[in-house]
Amino acid sequence: MASIVQEWDRTPLSPFSPPNKQPTNGLRESRTSSLQRTVRQAAVDNGIQRPRGYNVSFHYNSDVEQHHFGSHHPMKPWRLHLTKELILSYGLHYAMDLYQTREATRAELATFHTDEYIDFLSEVTPDNMNEMGITDKETRHNFGDDCPVFDGLYRYCTLYTGASVSAARTLAATNPPFTNSHDIAINWSGGLHHAKKSEASGFCYINDIVLCILELLRTHPRVLYIDIDVHHGDGVEQAFASSDRVMTLSYHKYDKYDFFPGTGGLHETGPKATSSNPGAYTSLNVPLLDGIEDDQYTYLFEQITGKTIEVFRPTAIVLQCGADSLGGDRLGKFNLNIKAHGACLSFVQSHRLPLLVLGGGGYTARNVARLWTHETSLCTGSVLPDAIPAAAPYRQAFAGAENGDSLLYPNLEGRHENKHDREKIEGLVQTCHEHLRHLQGAPSVMMRRIPREVWGVREEVDAVLKEEEAERESGRRDLERSVGERGGY
Repeated sequence: MASIVQEWDRTPLSPFSPPNKQPTNGLRESRTSSLQRTVRQAAVDNGIQRPRGYNVSFHYNSDVEQHHFGSHHPMKPWRLHLTKELILSYGLHYAMDLYQTREATRAELATFHTDEYIDFLSEVTPDNMNEMGITDKETRHNFGDDCPVFDGLYRYCTLYTGASVSAARTLAATNPPFTNSHDIAINWSGGLHHAKKSEASGFCYINDIVLCILELLRTHPRVLYIDIDVHHGDGVEQAFASSDRVMTLSYHKYDKYDFFPGTGGLHETGPKATSSNPGAYTSLNVPLLDGIEDDQYTYLFEQITGKTIEVFRPTAIVLQCGADSLGGDRLGKFNLNIKAHGACLSFVQSHRLPLLVLGGGGYTARNVARLWTHETSLCTGSVLPDAIPAAAPYRQAFAGAENGDSLLYPNLEGRHENKHDREKIEGLVQTCHEHLRHLQGAPSVMMRRIPREVWGVREEVDAVLKEEEAERESGRRDLERSVGERGGY
């Protein structure tokens, strides 16, 4: 039986062979040995080595790059290819354990998504979409312009989801097929945070993040989800709205009427507190306006995230690093530079908790590649030179003043008017801290429910509780009817 993941054989994924290992699948390398030596020497010159005291794993399947949403759609899976090649060109692969991942199984998707939705997703194609109810006048499961039907759609979903689940499992357990646990696990193809239980949304079809968190809950009593995509992480928040074991914290642009998805206001903190709904105040949202800058963003992030970790006391963290919060993104309207975005990851990493790092949005491909390469270097404790390596494929994508002058860290700020002032920033911090006061003492009860072998969604748990309550009520009524009879009380 094939293992859940295999060590990443870079030959089919890239032109570079792993250190001290030869290709095992017989495919010929697509680059010359001299170029490989150049990359190896660059890794030595840049001091790329495995971090001391912790392990990092990188999870990926290059087949995900081959899919295409459409020529006019902003989501370009090709950005993942550009990212991978830049990571390899810097030699960062020498600092990580690399896994070529398999596709997620239907059973894994069904731990969150409905059977009917999975059936639809697996069957719909561009050729039969009209027959299946997707036309110019109607749609199903929210398929349409944002979430188009394209060739290989279902496989695309299982590929990025499989990589995320693989990454989560390296943090959740030390059992086979993993020879050792990892402290940080990365999947840049994941992080699709808008998908709902039976609905596509915002370029997202399967919510791999929810599946990852469910996997982590097998062994971790409390999981904190942090989202720094420019869009609200609504799908993850909604999935765990009734759970007191998962807290969601999202930093995003918020405009109820003019910016997708129109949710994530400051006072949206989860359901009201009741004895049957313990998820109150486990959602924390930081709504932002256009043009926020580096110092403001990193100050907000440290003040609010630090307090959240202190109060909620997670045992594992999932960080969605959507690159559309960078300045110059096709859809986002922030003024963040790459190092400021990365500073958020570094702050989370400094708490030394098991950390799952995922991708997300990002619609200027060269900046997506820059960011996720930089953040891979942060995970491995590496420092990269600013000049894009001469050996990097597609180096022309970074060339020219309009594309960042072949630098890893071009200036991305000042493209949008900054609508934040000190009062606005401090108000956000104060309000979020006030919301967190309601969580005081909550972590002490977080471990009361350990997940079953396959941890279902909260609705399933609630259904079991209702059945038990109905049985107790039935028994009580039987006793009432037996009053005065032989054997009655």
